Amino acid sequence: MTMDGRAPRMMRLAVIIVSFNTCALLRDCLSSVLASAARTADRLDVVIWVVDNASGDGSAAMVAAEFPSVRLVALDRNVGFTGGNNHALTALGFAVMPAGDPNRAVAPAPTRPGFVLLLNPDTAVAGDALYTMAAFLRDHPAVGACGARLAYGDGAFQHGAFRFPSLAQVALDFFPPARLPGAQRLLDSRVNGRYARSLWDGGAPFAVDFVLGAAMLVRGAAIDAVGGLDDAYWMYCEEMDWCLRLREDGWQVFAVPQAQVVHYAGQSSRQVRWPAYVRLWQSRFRFYDVHRGYYPRGYRRALRWLVKLGLAAQRREMRGAFARGAITGQELADALDALHAVEQM
Repeated sequence: MTMDGRAPRMMRLAVIIVSFNTCALLRDCLSSVLASAARTADRLDVVIWVVDNASGDGSAAMVAAEFPSVRLVALDRNVGFTGGNNHALTALGFAVMPAGDPNRAVAPAPTRPGFVLLLNPDTAVAGDALYTMAAFLRDHPAVGACGARLAYGDGAFQHGAFRFPSLAQVALDFFPPARLPGAQRLLDSRVNGRYARSLWDGGAPFAVDFVLGAAMLVRGAAIDAVGGLDDAYWMYCEEMDWCLRLREDGWQVFAVPQAQVVHYAGQSSRQVRWPAYVRLWQSRFRFYDVHRGYYPRGYRRALRWLVKLGLAAQRREMRGAFARGAITGQELADALDALHAVEQM
């Protein structure tokens, strides 16, 4: 019952999980989502969607056999994280094209949930995190999206929200100060786009620039306002772009530390390290170019110069690793090809 004696209103939540060759992790993820949903089934109606990107490890068959209540979309090709999520958003009745696009279809409102959670398959939802995030958005109508407190598989703290990237962050990415005193404090600081650990430990929700797409809850009305994810981001930076578009439309984004999710991190992209690296920089450059109002020409010129220096340093590092016998000739060739591809963007 609510404080005024009325029964709480049922909320509708769609959970979208895009999978690619993470069968065992996906099984555990789905089990955790179902367990979390069961804890508050009287207040939160949860529908789970799995979009499988043509996995070769039996992921789709596992979902069909073991989780019959899950709505499975087994694609015949890999359309990426963004494409997979947009596929489910479209099926849910959302128009994923940007707001204002003349080709944007108007979906029938009754078919759509009030909230949508993007969830990675390499996660496990703890306790009633689903309800905690949905209730926060319900109670804060100016907030368009929120994210959970993340932890690694061993329980260690993981940053789940960040400031929009700066040149300092790019520099620290290429040139991490591993040997300097206080290096870890610098990497965990505002200079590197991180929010203070005390904010996460305090428990109270706090405003952020963007949250990770590993566990990102978005209000349906906000999706209506700004459209879905940008398909040009095959993977990486799509949640950053979405959150900046939300901000530009007047919505706030928050982190909700009381909602906890374990994130094993990078299980799909780790399978293709250097192709994933190229995808990362394709997405980063697009983000900077698309949001020119936020990142003016001078910033983007400085960024290109900094990236050029960073790529040169990485080439030296990879050649040194080959000389020491730490990597094979093929691994060196793959790395140099990827670094060259980034430099030519």
